[in-house]
Amino acid sequence: MNLESPKVTVEKSAQELFDQLTDVKNFEKLMPDNIAKFELLGEDTFVFGLKGMPEIKLRLKEQVAPNKVVLGAASDKLPFSLTAQIDELAPAQAAVQLFFEGEFNAMMAMMIKGPISKFLETLAQNMPKL
Repeated sequence: MNLESPKVTVEKSAQELFDQLTDVKNFEKLMPDNIAKFELLGEDTFVFGLKGMPEIKLRLKEQVAPNKVVLGAASDKLPFSLTAQIDELAPAQAAVQLFFEGEFNAMMAMMIKGPISKFLETLAQNMPKL
């Protein structure tokens, strides 16, 4: 299952945005209002939970400065990745788009497609808060 957020313009350089996204504690600022839990588990790992959804543990998997940050599931039970693609538009302006990629059976994919799409959209819309 592949999903993508709308592209969002942020008033920061690509490097600044990259630096913010590679510091996993900053993801708390991006979370939706219905967040029930956010906890740092290390420098590159955090767990979060949204009301009515199971908790998800994410780990920083890949960094390609200043254009790409990849987070992945810290558990192999539900393998997926969340990629932030950053493009420099001007010295103090960047565009960011989020991509979700996961391998789920058809039933699971049908159940989570809506909530994950909304979650991606919220993360992207909150990028200017960084």
